[in-house]
Amino acid sequence: MTGGVAVVHGEAELYDRTAHLFASAKTLSCAANELVTWVAAHRGGVMSRQRRRTGVRKLFRLGALLDPAWAGHVEAVLSAGARVRLSRHEVNETILLDDRVAILAGDRSRGPRGYTVVTEPQLLSGITSLFEAAWGSGDELSEHAGAMAELRAVAPGVADALNRGWTDDAAARELGMSVRTYRRRVADLMAALGASSRFQAGARARELGLL
Repeated sequence: MTGGVAVVHGEAELYDRTAHLFASAKTLSCAANELVTWVAAHRGGVMSRQRRRTGVRKLFRLGALLDPAWAGHVEAVLSAGARVRLSRHEVNETILLDDRVAILAGDRSRGPRGYTVVTEPQLLSGITSLFEAAWGSGDELSEHAGAMAELRAVAPGVADALNRGWTDDAAARELGMSVRTYRRRVADLMAALGASSRFQAGARARELGLL
């Protein structure tokens, strides 16, 4: 690690470099756009020790609630004593361990995902401030849980209709709902995914694996 900053490539390398940090951390704060993060892939290791931490906070983008595995995941997280909040906006995917380490997730578009591990105090302070601002503006889980559970049940069908380019009449008929209800579900899906157009909503639904 040079100057308190190191870049690693892929989840396996990140795990090898940071598993001991997760094991010893007393507090963990995580911001993620998707339900499944690299941490979840190693659930039998560092994640199994999560229950012994005194402070776990998880900030998810609202669209994460559309993942079919959400209900089971959040139940496990909450039972471990974690606090969960939701952001209506895309978040900078970050993990903070105590006040000592920050892990920033990079882009997936070019090969194995890169991660930046930061321990330099000034950089760490700035990253922590950004997380705290996002956490402070996030919504409590209870504000969206019911509505998102309803949307989760119909989201794959609505997203599929958007990707197929069906008219609202055809989509509503295929999904067994009124045109008015279908349009409301489309608007709800766009809001949950942070999409500004129907095309973008369909594309993001594919990225999340809803189709």
